[in-house]
Amino acid sequence: MTAPRPLVVGNASGFYGDRFDALREMLTDGPLDVLTGDYLAELTMLILGRDRLKDPGLGYAKTFLAQLEEGLGLAADRGVKIVTNAGGLNPAGLARRIGELAERVGVPVRVAHVAGDDLLGERDWGAGVLTANAYLGGAGIAACLRAGADVVVTGRVTDAALVTGPATAHFGWTAADLDPLAGAVVAGHVLECGAQATGGNYSFFHEHDVRHPGFPLAEIHADGSAVITKHPGTGGAVTVGTVTAQLLYETSGPRYPGPDVTARLDTVRLTPDGPDRVRISGVRGEAPPPTLKVGLTRMGGFRNEVVFVLTGLDVEAKARLVREQFEAVFAKARPAEVRWTLARTDRADAPVQEEASALLRLVVRDPAPEAVGRAVSAAAVELALSGYPGFHVTAPPGKGAPYGVFQAAYVDAGDVPHTAVLPDGTCVPVLPPSPAGAPAPVPTEGPLPPPLPAGPTRRAPLGLVAGARSGDKGGSANVGVWVRTDDAWRWLAHELTVARFVELLPETAGFAVERHLLPNLRALNFTVDGLLGDGVASQARFDPQAKAVGEWLRSRHLEIPEVLL
Repeated sequence: MTAPRPLVVGNASGFYGDRFDALREMLTDGPLDVLTGDYLAELTMLILGRDRLKDPGLGYAKTFLAQLEEGLGLAADRGVKIVTNAGGLNPAGLARRIGELAERVGVPVRVAHVAGDDLLGERDWGAGVLTANAYLGGAGIAACLRAGADVVVTGRVTDAALVTGPATAHFGWTAADLDPLAGAVVAGHVLECGAQATGGNYSFFHEHDVRHPGFPLAEIHADGSAVITKHPGTGGAVTVGTVTAQLLYETSGPRYPGPDVTARLDTVRLTPDGPDRVRISGVRGEAPPPTLKVGLTRMGGFRNEVVFVLTGLDVEAKARLVREQFEAVFAKARPAEVRWTLARTDRADAPVQEEASALLRLVVRDPAPEAVGRAVSAAAVELALSGYPGFHVTAPPGKGAPYGVFQAAYVDAGDVPHTAVLPDGTCVPVLPPSPAGAPAPVPTEGPLPPPLPAGPTRRAPLGLVAGARSGDKGGSANVGVWVRTDDAWRWLAHELTVARFVELLPETAGFAVERHLLPNLRALNFTVDGLLGDGVASQARFDPQAKAVGEWLRSRHLEIPEVLL
């Protein structure tokens, strides 16, 4: 029998607000079978939840509908299927709007959607919960495509499900095809964040022209192996490095569990396959867990922030004066949480005023809006003529704003009404895979490579030899670090221990830090549990999504063997 031809899957969105023209670019710059778009993140669900409160007919990514004004006809002309999670909290509503758009622009398309992820009314999730959505797999998408859908809209599915669904439909995989499914999950994870796989947010960005990177695509084969590439002539680059960086993004340990399969990231092999082509092979899969993750968002209370600019001499004393003056205010009514942070962005004898200035940030939180509102803002304003010399703030103090909290819960997969709503309106239940026994444990620390022989060292930034990519998973930060040679790996695996990681990033002290080895990728992955508080929407720190923690780590100096430099 002739093997099925590869399935070419592209991506046109990595988040709600990504490059608007990417959908048109992906449809016009080269051939595709399926075009995906990922619009959902933890913060996005909170935003859509607030939209839905204002208008029950909303709750989906409105920009996607605008992109389809032109894109729907382009996709139909080229025979490209569109699969997206832009349905958010209202996939049925978005599917209806797409049908109306198709009729208005005269493009006949068959629209299907996936339902069942919204569990808000299924149980009592606790006070203030705004959204409760299970992360579904790709089986519902596959059912819609097998029924002839041209456009499939989902709510909360895993990011990789946008790829496993079309691949399952194309190749006829079943839930028992664990290795092919795991390969598709890895390919989906590489695609999900759009241009992050083609040079965007890449540590070694200066090695490529990334002014306008193209979006990625994957040529997926029947065995689950894939080639990551991009349309010819588009910007950016696809290299083993850019793909490694995205593979490490928000994945943590060697097991990457999902509703379709548990992918073993420690089995992934990346090899060059020509210019702007990287082959993914060797991925092994295990049974998925019996439970599904449910993302919960709720309003956490109210937050206010004032940033004082401290210029010139005596920065520490100026910061101390501000805090002492505010203590008199807080003595009357103290918010539930008060946090001061002094960022010494100043330098001595600076020729530019901004370079002579440090930033003192005050963040207050409380369940009651009045506790963080006028009293805090008025106190900051009243210091204008009675505070430290050179008093000013980065922006006028406001009245405070609500903030959100993300939490994860888990439910039995069989309790979630995963449903494919086909183009003709037929509702098809999607059953979860048969439960499997608990997988064998995978040690976080496998055998280390032999250490690099001792030799002369030089104190230098880690980033001279290592790349990094970091991000958020709920309240935890994930930091992936990789190197590009075997000798550098022999050094990194022994040098960048948990203790060294915490020493280099003192803000992580006091949090649980775990290290995972991924030798095939010459990579380490660190998770810092709790660094981000209650998740991105709570804005617990200066970098609320930990996007730049990896680059901070790369900027830190340590003793590096000269042979690597």
